Amino acid sequence: MIRSLPLLHRITGTRVVVIGTGEMGEAKARLVERAGGIPCGEPEAHHAKLAFIALEDGKAAEAIATRLRSKGLLVNVADRPDLCDFTTPSIIDRDPVLIAIGTSGASAGLAKQLRLRLERLLPPGLGPLAAKLEAMRGAIRTRHPAAADRRRALDAALGEGGPLDPMDNGSADRVDSWLAGAGTPAISGTVEIALTSDDPEDLTLRQCRLLGTADVVLHDAGVPTEILDRARADALRRILPFAGDLPAGLIVVLQRR
Repeated sequence: MIRSLPLLHRITGTRVVVIGTGEMGEAKARLVERAGGIPCGEPEAHHAKLAFIALEDGKAAEAIATRLRSKGLLVNVADRPDLCDFTTPSIIDRDPVLIAIGTSGASAGLAKQLRLRLERLLPPGLGPLAAKLEAMRGAIRTRHPAAADRRRALDAALGEGGPLDPMDNGSADRVDSWLAGAGTPAISGTVEIALTSDDPEDLTLRQCRLLGTADVVLHDAGVPTEILDRARADALRRILPFAGDLPAGLIVVLQRR
């Protein structure tokens, strides 16, 4: 079970309460401004939905958090995860792609070090690829009118080794040719996976990739939730044996040995 629900909150042009002193307060204000928000004080809380509190005085921070929460604001208190309605992740910025790494308040230092490692792995072309796909959304919809067909075509193109592989720095330059051509055939049919254990870490890379793109997951009743959660959130899940009709696409059958 995850401890927090990750969300990307748009705050461009809106007020966000920032109450803080010193470097910690300045950092929170910069974070808000970087996302297009307008830092403001407690008197303007009636215009805001979010608040950051960065004070050395723990009792003062708790009192302010209580007041702001009573006004309907979601509150983040620096270094006090027990007082936070939300936490701020460490961010990898490949605009418009944002990758947020959070620990539900357990360790900001750990999130930072993970970000620094991942920064080296992600190509600069990731942002341009996302921007190109956004610009071509209408053309992609015209070519693949059905949502399921559109998703499968994109899954095939964006998959490892595909023409639009996100880890390939030149993928943005191939969007037009991919859309104009036949494209990469979408994966379909039925694939059986015999689980060797109940630990999701024992899944192979291929098995993880299949689960992540499956339209339907048929599984034994005893398959752990931790493994099923490796599938797409919107994938259809059914317990075996299943005799009903299934949609077209990739069907993954999970069975325990």
